[in-house]
Formats: sequence, structure tokens, C-alpha cells
Amino acid sequence: MAHVVSVNISEQKGTTKTPCESITLNNEGVMKDAHAGNWHRQVSLLAEESIVKFEKILGRKIEFGEFAENITTTGIVLFKLIPGQKLNIGNTVLEVTQIGKKCHGDNCQIFQAVGKCVMPKEGIFCKVVQQGQIKPGDIIELN
Repeated sequence: MAHVVSVNISEQKGTTKTPCESITLNNEGVMKDAHAGNWHRQVSLLAEESIVKFEKILGRKIEFGEFAENITTTGIVLFKLIPGQKLNIGNTVLEVTQIGKKCHGDNCQIFQAVGKCVMPKEGIFCKVVQQGQIKPGDIIELN
């Protein structure tokens, strides 16, 4: 069953995020996160399976939030979702808006620290449809 394994926040763009006990979503995204705003990439998600695959390429352990994802998941192939699909997570609803992103390369602290990034190919972005709270262990259902 698909569920959340970590929720993560950073106060500055281009930096890794720090795991926390829960995140609160409002109409602009994750409260207290640098990427919150009135745009289509309010919340970022990355699968633990993608992280594990990338660990093998890099030859080292990757911590949750290190690729700047707000929500780390397991049991769902995120990059195969389609923009417009909705995800029920805890008491929230997210709408997929984008699969992957342009890599910023040397201008990104994550790229500088890790050397490569998985978000451009396997990360997804969503906007908030229904506000609420998300925490590790919350079930993820396609709507």
C-alpha cells in the first residue's frame, strides 16, 4: 500500500529539506516552505524507490529531503502519473501538475552536494486542492 515515509521542509530554495513530524498544506502549498506560493509547483514528491535506485548510482546513502522533496513516498510510481490526476494523502488532496523539472546544474546547492539529481526525471509536483496535514504513515490513494 502506498504511503508517506517522510515529510520535509526548507526555508530557502535550492537547498535540501529537513524531515519533520508533519507538514501543513494551505492554498499556497507547504506552510513555512520556500517553494510555497501561488503557482503550479507548490508541493514536490519523490519516491523512496527512486532514492534507493539513485543511491546505487552514487554509491552512498541519501537522506530523505536531500533532493528537496516535500513528501517522500513508497509503493507508488510517481513519475508515471499524469498531470491532472489527484492524490488523496491523509486529509489532503493534491493535483499532479508536472512530472520532472529542468535541472539547474551548478547553480543548485543540491547538485553541488550530491553531484547529480533525480528530481528532473522522477520527481513530481502538485498543487493543493484540499488543505490539511500530512505526516509519515499517511496512506496515498489515487483519486
